[in-house]
Order: sequence, then C-alpha cells, then structure tokens
Amino acid sequence: MTAPATVVLFGATGDLSKRKLIPGLFHLFGSQLLDDLRIVGTSLDELTVEAFRDQALAAIRQHGTRKGADEEAMRAFAQHIDYVPSSAGPQALRDAVLRAEQSLPGSDSLRLHYLSVPPKAALAAVDMIGQAKLVKRSRIIMEKPFGTDLASAVSLNRQLHETFVEEQIFRIDHILGKEAAQNILAFRFANGLFEPIWHRNHIDHIQIDVPETLGLTQRGDFYEATGAYRDMVVTHLFQVLAFTAMEPPTALEPKAISREKNKVFRSMLPVEPQDVVRGQYVGYKDEPGVAPDSETETFVALKCYVDNWRWAGVPFYLRTGKRMGEGARVISIAFKEPPRSMFPPGSGVGDHGPDHLTFDLSDQPRMSLSFYGKRPGPGYRLDKLSMQFAMESTNWAGSVLEAYERLIYDAVRGDSTLFTTASGIERLWEVSEPLLENPPIVRPYQVGSWGPNRIHQLVAPFSWRLPFERAWRD
Repeated sequence: MTAPATVVLFGATGDLSKRKLIPGLFHLFGSQLLDDLRIVGTSLDELTVEAFRDQALAAIRQHGTRKGADEEAMRAFAQHIDYVPSSAGPQALRDAVLRAEQSLPGSDSLRLHYLSVPPKAALAAVDMIGQAKLVKRSRIIMEKPFGTDLASAVSLNRQLHETFVEEQIFRIDHILGKEAAQNILAFRFANGLFEPIWHRNHIDHIQIDVPETLGLTQRGDFYEATGAYRDMVVTHLFQVLAFTAMEPPTALEPKAISREKNKVFRSMLPVEPQDVVRGQYVGYKDEPGVAPDSETETFVALKCYVDNWRWAGVPFYLRTGKRMGEGARVISIAFKEPPRSMFPPGSGVGDHGPDHLTFDLSDQPRMSLSFYGKRPGPGYRLDKLSMQFAMESTNWAGSVLEAYERLIYDAVRGDSTLFTTASGIERLWEVSEPLLENPPIVRPYQVGSWGPNRIHQLVAPFSWRLPFERAWRD
C-alpha cells in the first residue's frame, strides 16, 4: 500500500513526460497501485488546465503500451490533473499542490517531485520547490546525468542537500527498473545451481552491452556536453555492473542492497584510457547543435575490473553507442572452459566458445543458458545448445510494470533499492577521472555497424557476444 500522493511533474510537456511518465502514471492509477493520485504539471509552455489534460490524453493514446485503454478511465484520470505554467511562480505552484492535497484522503499525503527537465534546469526546479515551501513530506526524482565529473557531482549533491536530505533524493536509472535487471538478484541468490559458481574461479569474463539504433533526437546541444560515457556508462552500465557483481545483501531491503552496490563501486579500479575505445558515427558532425570539429564520442567500449576477492582478475567489458546495428540491452556471463583433452579431434568442443548465461533486459525479458551437448547419431560430435526462458511465455507477463512505472511506484513507497546514492555516484566519477583527464582519440564508425574496428582488440582473446551468431528462439 502507498500513501496518497501528489506528483509534481516538472517538464510536463516534454518528450519523456509524453512518452513514458504520463502513460505510466495512468497505468499506476488504473491498476490501483496509485489510486489516491493527483498530478500537477508545470513547464515553460503557457497552457490552460484543459489544454494540458488534452495533451495528457493524447500522450496516453499515442504512447500507452497496453491495448484497449478505456476512454472513461482516461477521462477519470484527466480529472486528477492540474497544470501551472512555470511563469506563474512558486506561489501558484504551491496553491495548485494544496488544492490537489485537499481532495486526497488524510493529512499525510506524499509530494513526489519528478524533474523531467534538462540538467541545467534541475537546480532551478529545486529552488522553485524550496520557494514554494513544498519540501516537507516530499521526495524528488532526478534524471541523469548526475554531474559530468567528480567536481560537478560533488557540487550538485551539495546544492541538492541544501534543500533535501539524501533520503528524499531518488536518482533514477530506467534500465534498473526493468524486470529482467531485478531478476538478476533472484537468479543469483535464490538458486543453488548458480550462487556457488558466481565467482572468479568459474567465470571467465562478463559483458554488458547496450547498443542503440537511435540518434540524438534533437539533443545535439546536450549531447555535446556529455557524450556516450557520461550519458550512459556512469549512470546506467556501471549500475547494472553493480547488480551483477555485488555480494549477497543481508536482506532484500534498500539500505542493505545500496550498501553492497557501493562496496562494488569502492572496489572498482580506475578506468584507464588504454582500456577504452571511443567512437563517433559518420554524420554526427552534421547534426543540429553539434560543432563541426566535435570530438564528442557517440560510442564507448571499455574494460574495467572489480578488485575484490570475488572478482579479482575478471574483466568486465562494457559497450554502448548511438546509431548502431541493433538496439539491445544484454548481460552475458562467460564461464571458464574445462579441459578438452578427452574429446577427439573434430568433435566440435570449443568451436563455439565458452558456455554463456545471457540476460536480455529488453521490454520482453529473456534469459538463456548455452552449453555443449552431443549430436544424436554415431560418433561423438558436439553442438552448442541452449535453455531459454521468456517472460512472454508465462502467465506473469501481464503483471510486468514498465521501467518508469516501477521506479515511480518505488519512489512513492520510499523504496530506494533501484536508485543510486550521492556517495555511489561520486565514487563512479572518481574512478572515471583518468579517462576524463586523458581521453583516447575518437574513431569513426559507420551508421548501422557495431563500432570502430578497435573494439575487437579491446576484447581479445574473447569476442563480443553481440551481434549474436544464433538468434533467440521465438
């Protein structure tokens, strides 16, 4: 159960709000996970309340992922929405929030401020919340990036803490909100088959691969100041790495899990420039807002290490980029290979590489375990086989919350399990300093490819799992 809540949506007319937040809030409202819900939108656009409600309904119709949204339910949801242009000032925002709270049961309703705004506008929104005296009984959700280096992250956290205490701040990573990412904890710690072998003695290397087919989508100015490493690695891929590498928490509760994640971050060795490949897709410099001599990377692949007892010597390979050959979110665990001496020449053992456990973190989550097995018939010929699980093939599929829905719901509940802390993000910028101070050259790559050729030298003697040689089974 959750307390009645008023969601104050900053950047309410922006792209993220239309595509994810408003449809997600509608689903949480309709499913009664957040039935005592009010929404106050605010942005630079001078809109009436009715005009904003019409925009919200249009967003649900266009971007809602669940078929058959009931028009009557949508209209009921719209009656819970208010709107205040930011030009009206802090007092007008406060009045709208108080009006919303008057229609909620009880006097202990929560205020959830969602900052769906560019990074340069985040502190202005925090300042407006403070001026409007809306800090009490509130939590705040912040979008990435959380700084652009160690100094800016420390400064940002210091300024945030002038208004909010750390327990009120929820730094969002939508990849961790995906069901498959959370399933890593269950898979690792609940299964006697896998828990004992999640270890350097049995695991050869790990890959976390998040290629994107999308380009900048009119974000040239923003991207020029960040690039792929700041935009994706620090805020997304390192968080997934922590879930993959963390020690068993003492309990499945937020503080215990955050403590183990932060231990992983503290154990990470600094990211060295020679272990990083930076790339830029051909045509990036022609994008609006991009400098003609830009050295900003749209692609990054790197090798890093968690230098603790469990993972010493095991390389973690991370890769992400724009305009690549396929969009995917994959974690691949490569197990060490046994001796092959007992198998005759030509048997096929080792021909397809090591056994892999693969997590697909897409919207239709899947897992696969590959292994060698004997081909039927005379002789001893081995083939690579696999066991696969797909959420879509179960009767649980309809219960899956989308990433933003899950994270908003958790923030209302005060569950910070899937959010990062100030100390955690500052540590990640600290291990990034050698790379940021001395970045390697930017290498070109073609749109629709898998990055610069240099990536194969980075991962050698291994190879990248993506693109897969064998497709997932339907």
